[in-house]
Amino acid sequence: MEQLLSFLFSNWLNLLALSWFLLCFKGYNTYSRRRARDSHCLASVMHNYRLEWMTRMLHREVRIADTAAVANLERSVSFFASSTMLILAGLMTVLGSTDKAIDVVGDFPLAMHATKAEWELKLLVLIGMFVYAFLKFTWSLRQYGFTSVMIGGAPQPSDAEEPEMIAHATRLAIMSSMAANNFNLGLRTYYFSLSVLAWFINPWLFMLMASGVVVILYRREFNSSTLRQLVISRTE
Repeated sequence: MEQLLSFLFSNWLNLLALSWFLLCFKGYNTYSRRRARDSHCLASVMHNYRLEWMTRMLHREVRIADTAAVANLERSVSFFASSTMLILAGLMTVLGSTDKAIDVVGDFPLAMHATKAEWELKLLVLIGMFVYAFLKFTWSLRQYGFTSVMIGGAPQPSDAEEPEMIAHATRLAIMSSMAANNFNLGLRTYYFSLSVLAWFINPWLFMLMASGVVVILYRREFNSSTLRQLVISRTE
């Protein structure tokens, strides 16, 4: 018990910073998912565009352009998945040479002294973030693959009634939106991982950066000029 209290007392600032970071990361993801159900945001508006796209696609006999568009989206996700693997390889290399990294960062302004164990913990948190991002990117990649299969198996305009076409378009839009949402979660993880870099310098700076990421993501997804243009385009 005394050892636990001693650990908490000596590492209270790092534990506070990590708790605040997890609150920002998990809290924003939960908030954005719930807010998207009843208000305009990039995710909800883009789902409506995907539904419109898939509805029109089902009324076309030639769908080469649609499969090419999905393949282009897959390439974007594949790029980030591959980049994440390279980042993980670099982090594992740094994990094996923490002493040199501590000396380099120790010369930065506002840098606080950290033990080797603290550095390794911070690196493990960063590795965990990029592992999470990789899982999201690869799952998004598979879901875009499922979308391609569903487009290939979609009925021709002359082979199905209108209710069946609408139902299939809805399923296609949902699947492509699921893929896009997982890709978006991977990108958010990249944003929050950048704030973790500040933890190696100063825990207070880490908390400030995590809060800043929340503000940036909120402005882009719920209050950006891009969102306003997307909404205007649908109402015109």
